[in-house]
Amino acid sequence: MRSAGTQLIPVERPEIMLRTKQLLELVDLEPHLIEGSTLNSGIVNEYEPEVAERWGETAAFQQSQARTSKYSHADFAAAKIDQEAVTERFATAFGNGIDCHSPEVQEIVVAHRAAISKWFYDCSIEMQRNLALMYISDERFKKYYDGRVRGLAQYVHDSIMNTKNMNTKN
Repeated sequence: MRSAGTQLIPVERPEIMLRTKQLLELVDLEPHLIEGSTLNSGIVNEYEPEVAERWGETAAFQQSQARTSKYSHADFAAAKIDQEAVTERFATAFGNGIDCHSPEVQEIVVAHRAAISKWFYDCSIEMQRNLALMYISDERFKKYYDGRVRGLAQYVHDSIMNTKNMNTKN
């Protein structure tokens, strides 16, 4: 692993640029698929009933429902872009061999939590750690991260789990 202070070199990721372009085209062409969706994918899909069943009674779910019910397709596109940007930052750090304990990677962890808090629900460190556990235990999340770079799900998990406890939500 590289030490803290090492400059990150962006990894050439044309497939990410293509996915972002395709997402924006979908949003422009099919806004009815997006409005009213509760999932951070921005597209109504088969997982919404599962999400409602598992977390429907939680404050985070209710806050997310309240926020996303007011989102336009442009809002969902912006949320997706924010999430993709954080994921790409993790992929770049991982690809450059930056240790998950480093200040640079811990800044990405904070950005990850901030993106969730901005668009969906107030994400505490504890909640983020619960998400990190899902990133490696739920094959759908693991596939999302490892589809970028093999081993990225574990790296994101380890980075989040290494966050120092703080008395703040940020």
